[in-house]
Amino acid sequence: MPRAAGSLADQAYDRFREGLRSGSLRPGQRVLEVELAERLGMSRTPVREAIRRLQAEGLIAHGPGGGLCVAHYDHREVAELYGMREALEGTAARLAARQAGRPDILLLEALVAAEAALPADAVAEHNRRFHRALHQAAHNRYLLRALAPIGDALLLLGPTTLAHPGRAAAARVEHARIVAAVAVGDADEAEAAARAHIAAAHAARLAMAAEEPA
Repeated sequence: MPRAAGSLADQAYDRFREGLRSGSLRPGQRVLEVELAERLGMSRTPVREAIRRLQAEGLIAHGPGGGLCVAHYDHREVAELYGMREALEGTAARLAARQAGRPDILLLEALVAAEAALPADAVAEHNRRFHRALHQAAHNRYLLRALAPIGDALLLLGPTTLAHPGRAAAARVEHARIVAAVAVGDADEAEAAARAHIAAAHAARLAMAAEEPA
């Protein structure tokens, strides 16, 4: 039985997002329906549906010369994104300090403990797992819905800040501080630690942008 168009559109959508995550699709890159369909080995109908969804989510936008391209954020938009991320991650940590159960805390502690031995190519995905676990520990479905588009937008920023010299080691310390506060139920400290963590990530992002060739 052939797959439904909706299922193929989901596949096209997921593979586009994976292209953003891996770096094979870059901000500003032109998006042509026919080329994307050929690249994904699909007909144009499910790809067209995926493109509409990606446009609605802000991952594909109209380029300056007409046509569609992978969305590109300017410095102001990046600052706005990190400002909102700092607020939401801080809220997640505060709620986790109040709501997390013992299984939540054990998972967070295990994730932090595993960070030091990770190979370089596993750090970014492990970091996403840590943040998902923190979000889940907040036990607030509305917060999860608010965080989802932030995670999508981060895909457009290029390489992870954890690739910047010294950033992965610093992030491990920051994660440990967040989890320590969550474990003892210190909501103020948990929020402050999470906000500081995202502010440090933003600073690393700015440093990476400054080092890019003009």
